This record gives sequence, C-alpha cells and structure tokens, in this order.
Amino acid sequence: MVTDVSLKDIIPISYEFAVVEASPPDELEVVGADTRLRVHIRKEGLELKLPCGSHSRLFLSEVNRAWSDVCKSPSQVPMFEWLCKRVVKQALAPLGATLTKMNKHRKTGTPSRTDKKGSLEGCISADSGAKQSEPESPGKGNPEGRENMVRSSNDTPAIHAPSKGQMLGMPRFSGFRNHLIKCELQKKEDSYTYLENFSFFLGTYNVNGQSPRESLRPWLGCSSVPPDMYGVGFQELDLSKAAFFFNDTPREPEWMTAVFEALHPEAKYVLVKLVRLVGMMLLFYAKKEHAKFISEVEAESVGTGIMGRMGNKGAVAIRFRFHNSNICVVNSHLSAHIECERRNQDYKDICSRLQFHPLDPTRAPLPIMKHNVVLWVGDLNYRIGDLDVKHVKNLITKKDFETLHNYDQLKRQIDEEAAFIGFAEGAIDFQPTYKYNTGSDQWDTSEKCRMPAWCDRILWRGKNIRQLQYQSHMTLKASDHKPVSSLLEIGIKVVDEEAHKKTFEEIVHAIDKMEAESTPSITLSKQEFHFKDVKYMQHQVETLRLHNNGQVPCQFEFIQKLDGPAYCKPWLTATPHKGFIAQGGRMDIDLEVFVNRSTAPELNSGRQEIDDVLVLHLERGQDYFITVSGNYLPSCYGSSIHTLCQLKEPIQLVPRETIRKLSESSADESATITDKPPAIPKEIRTMVDHLLRSAINQEDLFQQPGLRREFQEIRDSLDTGVPDSLPGSNHSVAEALLLFLDALPEPVVPYSFYQQCLECCSNVSECKTVISTLPWPHKDVFSYLAAFLRKLLENSPFNRLDVTILAAIVAPLLLRSPTKQDLAEKRKTQEFFQHFLIEDPTSP
Repeated sequence: MVTDVSLKDIIPISYEFAVVEASPPDELEVVGADTRLRVHIRKEGLELKLPCGSHSRLFLSEVNRAWSDVCKSPSQVPMFEWLCKRVVKQALAPLGATLTKMNKHRKTGTPSRTDKKGSLEGCISADSGAKQSEPESPGKGNPEGRENMVRSSNDTPAIHAPSKGQMLGMPRFSGFRNHLIKCELQKKEDSYTYLENFSFFLGTYNVNGQSPRESLRPWLGCSSVPPDMYGVGFQELDLSKAAFFFNDTPREPEWMTAVFEALHPEAKYVLVKLVRLVGMMLLFYAKKEHAKFISEVEAESVGTGIMGRMGNKGAVAIRFRFHNSNICVVNSHLSAHIECERRNQDYKDICSRLQFHPLDPTRAPLPIMKHNVVLWVGDLNYRIGDLDVKHVKNLITKKDFETLHNYDQLKRQIDEEAAFIGFAEGAIDFQPTYKYNTGSDQWDTSEKCRMPAWCDRILWRGKNIRQLQYQSHMTLKASDHKPVSSLLEIGIKVVDEEAHKKTFEEIVHAIDKMEAESTPSITLSKQEFHFKDVKYMQHQVETLRLHNNGQVPCQFEFIQKLDGPAYCKPWLTATPHKGFIAQGGRMDIDLEVFVNRSTAPELNSGRQEIDDVLVLHLERGQDYFITVSGNYLPSCYGSSIHTLCQLKEPIQLVPRETIRKLSESSADESATITDKPPAIPKEIRTMVDHLLRSAINQEDLFQQPGLRREFQEIRDSLDTGVPDSLPGSNHSVAEALLLFLDALPEPVVPYSFYQQCLECCSNVSECKTVISTLPWPHKDVFSYLAAFLRKLLENSPFNRLDVTILAAIVAPLLLRSPTKQDLAEKRKTQEFFQHFLIEDPTSP
C-alpha cells in the first residue's frame, strides 16, 4: 500500500445511485479488456477504469450487493443501472444462476418473463447493442491500440458470452442449490453437448530483444485456410535492464502491431487477451464470428527467475471458456544451459503457482491442469544431449531428424515422466531452431559455438486434439532462434440448446424432490495431523480424505475461527478450502505446511508453534474439528541479524530457550548499542567466503537461479554446521544469500532509516552519514556486503556484472520498504546503494 493515498470524497449508495458504462455503445473493445464505468449520485459523478480480473469483479460484486441491501422494498422503483445491457437467458452456463437472478428481480419489482416454451429469463434491461465497425490495425503510436482492434460483443446473446459487465459484476452461482445444479449439469454434460472441430494456430518465437524488422506473414499466415484461433507467444521481447527490473518496454506495441498485420488475410480477427511479463508476451486472437462464444477470460503470470520471483524466466498464460470447453494457453521461457533439472523445476513451479481466479469469488482458484485443453508454447530450452556438435550437425545435414530426436532432452523427460506428464507433441521433421547467427541461416559461429537444439516447442494436453502441421519458419532471420508454428484441430464441446434445457429442467425437478431430505454428513479419514521436522521453505503435505456418507450432496468449507482473521494460521493451507461432494462421493484435501519469510521469525524465536485447529463446516450440517501439529526446526533464515551475531554455534544446536531470550532482547539492544566490536553473522560470512573463492568470475551470478534441492542442502548446512563447506553450485549459493537477506525480519538497513535513505539518495555525503548511524550490527553487515559486491565488480570483464544490475537486485533487499514499494521508491533505493558500489562512501 502506498503512503500518498488520500480520501477525496465519498459517494453514498442510495436509490439515486447508478453505475453505467463510460464507453459509447459503438466503441471497440477487447474481449478481456479493462472496464470503464461512471458512477453517479444525484449530480455527483466519478469515472473509473478497472482492470479485467478478480479484484475488479469482487469490487463490483460488493457494490451490487450494497445497492441490493438498500433497495429491498418491492414498492420502491430501483434506479440502479448495472453494466449489463442484455437479457440474461436461462441457458447461461451454468444454468443455476437464472433462478437466483429471477428471484432477485421479483423482490425489487423488476419484471421477469416466461417464453412460449416455459423457459425463464431475467430481464436486466431492454437495451440492445448497436452495430459495430470493423476492427482496424492498431497504430504503433496508439496507446489504446488493444481496445481498437475488436468490436463490442454487447449485440450478441448473453447465453454464449455474458457482456463484460455481467462477467465482472453480477453475483453468480451463489448458494448451495445453484452449486448443486452446476455440478449435476457437469456430470450430465455429454447429454447436451456435441463435438465441433475448430482450428487453432499456435506460434512461438524467441526474438532475442529485436524489433520487428520483417513481415511475420510467412509464419502467421502460412496455413491455406484461415485458422479459427491464434495463440502467439514471444520470449526475450526486450533484453534491456529497464524491462528486466521495471517490466516496461516499447517492444510490446511494436510486436503487437506486427502480429496483427500478419494474421491470415482472408478472415477478420479480434484480440481476446494480451499478457506480458518482462520479455514473455502472449496474444490470443479469435475469428470475429467466434468472439460471442468466448467468456470468462483471465490472464496470469508467474516468474521463476532468481529467488523464484524475477520474470526473466517463467510463464504467462490466458484462459477462457469457448462454447462449453475450458481452454488454457501457456507461453513459457524456461531456464537455459545444459542441465535438465532446473527446467523441470521451472515447469513444476509454473504448474503449481500459476492459478486463475474464477468469476465466482467463492470458488477456488483454477490451476492450469484443470482445463479441458492446455496448449503450451515457448522457448523450453531443452537441448540435445550425449552427442557432440559435429555429430549433431551431420545428422541435420542428412535430415535424419528421427535419430536426432531420440537424444532430445524434452522427449526423454516426457518419456521418463519427469516433466510435461500427459502432454503430447507432434513428430519433428524440421531442423533445430537454435542457435543461428542473427540475420542468417548459419549456425552459431561465436566463441561459445552453441550446439543446435529444438529449444522452441509446442505441446498440448487434452482429448480430441489432432495436429495438422508442425514446422519451423526459416525465412525469418531477425533472431538467433527460428519461429515455430503448429496447427491443431480441436474438438470443442458445443451446447445443444434444446437438450440443455431439458437436462436442466430434469435436474431442477430432481433437486426439488430431494431438498427436504436428511441432513448431510461426512466421514473423515482422520482428524489429527502431525508434521515432523518442518523446515524453512520446504513443503510438507498430508491428505485429508472426505467421504459423503449421507443421503444428499453436501457443501463444505473451512470457516474462520472467533480468535483469528482466517480459517488457519498463515503457515498452513487447505486445498481446496471449500467445495462440493456428491452423494457417495469422495474428495481429497491437501493440508500443506510451508514456512516462509513472513512466518519464520515467530517460529524461529519460539513465540509460535506448529499448532492449529481447523473447523470444517457443512452447509446445513455439523462442524468437524481437525488438529494440526508439528515440530519446527529453527533456521537462520528468518532470524534477526542481532540474534545470529550472538550465536556461536549453528542455530539448531542452540537450546530453544536461548534463542527465545536473544530474540526478545534483540529489538531493544540493536536500537541502542552502536559501539560493539564489528560482527557479521557467520552464515553471511560462510556464503560470501564461498562466492569469493569459487564464483568471483562466474557469469550471470545473482541472475541465474539455482536448484531448490541445492538450496535446501545449503540451508541445512548453515543451520546444523554439517558439512563444513557449502554444497551446491555457485548460482545456488548466490541465490541462498539473496533469500537470506530477503528473510531478515528487520532488513540490513532498518525500517526506521528507510525514508531517510530515500530522501538523501542523490547526495553521497548524506548517504554516508545515514549508514554511519545504523545500529550494531547492521552497519557492519551493510559495509561487509558492499565491500563483497565491489570485489565482484572488479572482475566484471569475466562475470559480466555491472553496478546497475547489482543495485537493482540487492538494493531492494537491503533497503526494504515497510509497505509496498512503488516504482519511484525502487529507483531511489538503487540510486542510494549505487554510491556504495562505485566507491566506498564510508572510507575517509
């Protein structure tokens, strides 16, 4: 949260309150674009721009609920105008939403109606969308280019694609009854859907930081028939430091324009969604006539770079519902170099951490693998192993790609089920797409002479998918990679409206008969869970199995306790924490314990224990109590500098009571003692000494992430003193040092000095003064780390580090903000710390 926010005005929600779309009815928009709206109360007004996503939907849902509470009397004429301008039809999937909406309209006096066949429709307003103009290619200088490329879909029936206002604001699927209807509809989906084939063109291109200097038509327009959908992924869109650290680049509109102009000329396309993280960008287009069948558009991203956060590596993804199928498209850039383990780890991190927030805020987040169809493109960076360069090039010359493919790392990892389990890839009959001399078809002739490899890949997961073509495009020469494309024919579930209506009515009739029956009940596999030897940043999972042994379906939820802000302690997670179990059904719930930088300090000091009680509540049923306990092994990660400086032995060899007393005294003493002898925590010395001995000339230090397995070994070595020397690669030790600084409860520059550092960041003398007044031992640690980094910079011709890179990586860890840090503050912390990297301001 920023500190310069002020409350300017308050708009009351009353009968005169109104929310309307700010855009004129004929303005073009992206299917998943931001929402512009105006809020009115009498003569007061406010214009808002809300980003498409779960936070905006939650805000609008709360506004809608607040207004509904105001206007409860059926005699009152509501003046509230919601964003939706269309009739909400009974068949809006899932259909259970209809009954809730109809009942709400009756309460507020809004008419509902029944068509000739008896179907129910809740009428929100009688407006119909105006005809829209054709999309045009966006100009490079137009910052609103995305919005200008697709028409509004307000003139299409909401049965297929709810307008953006509906998607963002209307309360959907609320209540047990509607959830039950939804689940029953899903179980009987085959009775009212049929498969229809659509063509999906997928492309991936690592552009190596280049601008689009050539037409992309040979790549994107290569199919004889216009595809129904386009998913286009880029990697290394911008290699500049500004893009890496501030996620800002002019390359986005340039490549976006180049893509739009290169789409198949025989069809009109609309932009469904764009998402970018640093150099990874994913665009998804659909034929104009398909836009009305696309809904629930979401975009997410996850970085897997250094410290598991930075977005130079990771993934961006888009998900949406097309007809009755859920589709997810992922564009990833995995770790480079020859070893597979780090790439496999990136893949697993992406699958576990990248989750979409559904339209209904009460539903659990949706992971990648829960979609009917998953399409995965990107620079996966898997190489060719066990062959020398000469042999590889010889096989390429012979076009013996089948033999060469047997040595491909990705193929081997899939065969061994080490990564991309369940994914398929077509036969590769084109030569490797990496690495070429830029501007040519000549293999890499640089000093490193990289071995050719199929780094750029396209895979899929799901049923009813057939690949029509898979190829590289050698005519494009702007990058050291070649773009790759795949044309897939995918069977999509399309709804038969008459069969859908019949199934819906049968389900409602059956529920009416069942609803008055017995109270729901479940059995639990066990109610006591103990986690042994819990360690910092190391997941432990136990499974709780629920069995619905009652006579009716049941809905469960872990509920908040009276003495806490959440249903569980912050180191514990239940997944899913709420859900629905059919009669006789079972559900597994993962109880996961994970101690991170925010929860470690209290556990290290002994002020908290691994101990909690979960309350599992059944809707219309009883509560069940589940105890969770465990023993936590204290770690130097998440312990204070002051405490660690006074521990002569590794932390796990010290009695817990000693740690607790030192932790309690650290705040007072560290704030007052400034004249103690120099002291550096032995853990910092150990890591720094290792890097000075082994990594002084290491390329990409602090920029390439290490392995999680090696981090755990390093952590255990620091916490126990066994072994004497640190295990793992230089990159793993460097990342372990950054994670150590990030986990400090009080950063190297204490929070109380943070604002002072920002104010004097441009004055070297004042920076020196601030550091000289830091309490013991923070001043010594700061000076020690700055001296270490200056030593690394002396070897910059070999390790390729520079002041800007080091300041951008390390400064936010040493000078952490007590609240959320904005872009301007980040730049100031870097400017402050750069003074200590260029020279030593603390020296006379």
